[in-house]
Amino acid sequence: MSTLVLCVDRSNDIGSKTGVGMPVAGWEAVRSLVTDVGLADPEDASVNSLLEALRVARDLQDGGDEATVAVVSGGTASRVGADRAIAAQIDELIERYTPDSAIVVVDSAEDERAVPIIESRVGVDSVDRVVVRQARDIESTYYLIKQFLGDEELRSTVMVPLGVALIALPALAIQFSTQVAMAGLASLLGAVLLFKGLSIDDRLEDTPERVRDALYSGQVSVVTYAVAVGLAFIGIFLGALSATNVGQDQPTFVQFILFTYASVPWLALAALTASAGRLVDEYIRDDEIPSPVLNLPFGVLAVGLVVRGFAGYFLERQNVLDQFAVDVAGMAMSLDPGHRLVLFITAGIVVSLIGVRVAARVTEEPPEEAVEKQ
Repeated sequence: MSTLVLCVDRSNDIGSKTGVGMPVAGWEAVRSLVTDVGLADPEDASVNSLLEALRVARDLQDGGDEATVAVVSGGTASRVGADRAIAAQIDELIERYTPDSAIVVVDSAEDERAVPIIESRVGVDSVDRVVVRQARDIESTYYLIKQFLGDEELRSTVMVPLGVALIALPALAIQFSTQVAMAGLASLLGAVLLFKGLSIDDRLEDTPERVRDALYSGQVSVVTYAVAVGLAFIGIFLGALSATNVGQDQPTFVQFILFTYASVPWLALAALTASAGRLVDEYIRDDEIPSPVLNLPFGVLAVGLVVRGFAGYFLERQNVLDQFAVDVAGMAMSLDPGHRLVLFITAGIVVSLIGVRVAARVTEEPPEEAVEKQ
């Protein structure tokens, strides 16, 4: 059985400190790399990770297995570029050694994120996490804090939000009150935790590059997205205006429903504009429109009708809105809130069904093409 013992360095610490090209494979090459990394930075945990990879490979060989130890490393500063570099290096190793399985050795959660990339190419039998033992005294604590302050990513993740919070706390306490200051501080820290916990920074990391590529390629969606953002701001503004103009005796729930009722048409129009731009881009690029993209405008319109119907129902029950009237043959017919809600729900369902039908008709193959494929 052939096993690839793979030491993963997603942050490219090994490559940047030694200047060695990746991937590095083979017992002697990896053992030499341990010396190079140790001389460059004796405190780097990558040294322990490399030694652990060598130990695992030795134990497998002693047990009669054919084991190959190798090191892969991210080659660029961006996370997407690092993952692509690791994927290319793994493909090279698989082509060279054709292993039956792999054992992954990592020393941090950052490196462990590359495990799915490896699993998509070769079976992973085990993930070996290396934890470096530290002396539990004041001196080692000092050096741990020093290393923490020297880590740029940790500084930007922890120290910057903490510093902003400490600056904002006295300013809010002087301007308002202690309760408001503590509430603002808690909201700030909560927003930072959500920002990191939901990996919003990872999703936004490549946004400037995607926007630049879209501008250079002349995509219609760039313009429609900008228009959609403007329409969304109009909807939010009009919704907030409607919520503030209602009587102060109305509860907060009614104000929220009135905000929803006033903003939904504009938000739906913004979504329709954005989806229309994406629809045009798909047609220009592939000369055809995928079914989900074609069905998106109908789904947006259907959801907008249903949400506005429910919001209008609650507002009519609260006597905030007048009864809904329909002009039939020159005669105005008023509908009670229940009938009005049924009308909007029915309209939403009909629009959704029309979208499904149109998407099926447009994306269905012509009979001539189907015969040719057979």
